[in-house]
Amino acid sequence: MFARSKLGAGDWVEVRSKAEILATLDANGRLENLPFMPEMFEHCGRRFRVWKRAHKTCDTVNKTGGRRVSDAVHLENVRCSGKSHGGCEAACLLFWNEAWLKRVDGSGPTLRPLGQTGSGCDESTVFAAAQGPGSSAEDPTYVCQATLLPQFSSPLAWWDFRQYVDDYRWGNVTLDQLLSGAAYVLFLALAKPGQRIRRRLSPALIRLYDRWQSLRGGVPFPRRSGTIPPGEKTPSPPSLNLQPGEWVRVKAYPEILATLDTNNMNRGLYFDAEEVPYCGGTYRVRSRVSKIIDEKTGKMRPLKSGVVILEGVYCQARYSDKRMFCPRAIYPFWRDVWLERAQPPSGQNQTTVTR
Repeated sequence: MFARSKLGAGDWVEVRSKAEILATLDANGRLENLPFMPEMFEHCGRRFRVWKRAHKTCDTVNKTGGRRVSDAVHLENVRCSGKSHGGCEAACLLFWNEAWLKRVDGSGPTLRPLGQTGSGCDESTVFAAAQGPGSSAEDPTYVCQATLLPQFSSPLAWWDFRQYVDDYRWGNVTLDQLLSGAAYVLFLALAKPGQRIRRRLSPALIRLYDRWQSLRGGVPFPRRSGTIPPGEKTPSPPSLNLQPGEWVRVKAYPEILATLDTNNMNRGLYFDAEEVPYCGGTYRVRSRVSKIIDEKTGKMRPLKSGVVILEGVYCQARYSDKRMFCPRAIYPFWRDVWLERAQPPSGQNQTTVTR
């Protein structure tokens, strides 16, 4: 393993005090364009383990692919509560600049020193920065790490091999995951329909892929299309009215494909390849989702009923086009039509939890 000069996956850190962090922020409540959000104050003084180094991320604003990020990490299970952003329920994993953290055990190199900006940033500035210019109580426009992602990141080409070295170097992925990802990308390049010979070869290759995966207990080819023709309505069964703490089983992949149109949409919600590994599994409902911030506009976007987040079910960026191994661990949203109630696994209780 490479020697670490910065924080990597598994390292323990303590979030600096409120005063120390405010000293790093400019007049907009940001450090190098990365905003420190009001929801982050509650974590000051607490200790966490680094989930992964956030040296790269995915562009969910302009959909350009991967983006490079400097001097940042994600902490385990430290997600945005949305309290200062209109109650947004996306539960995004937060970005932490290393200047806002300090090592717990003192081992390894010292993190970058705190800098004094002289901007006079205080707590009220950070809270005010949660909304953009021209925002009003009647029509708020929210500003957060997700909406500002293009400003604190830079383009990262998918073929820049150095990012994958860093994925392994900082402990974000294992060597096996790295090699499996490379094999999938190579297979996808061969199987993706294009020229006539590849259109003929593609179905056979996908069958071969599925057979190989079944022998090793892996995931079937995750980029199939839904079966409902364009223009026809996708199913909308009665709501399960799922509540946090209840257990569900994710339906089998073929069952879910039967609920999707050829663009893999069900009533406006996309079913992504990153959700396929969870098909057939049993999980607990983390929360219901009725509204999220549109990362492009900063406006609150209501969601149709019957959408939930499942505990421990997040995007692993194993099949993501041009953004492999993004460490952001975004929660996918699940419609009731893709789920069914289930009994808790052995040793688990059917208890209701609150957010």
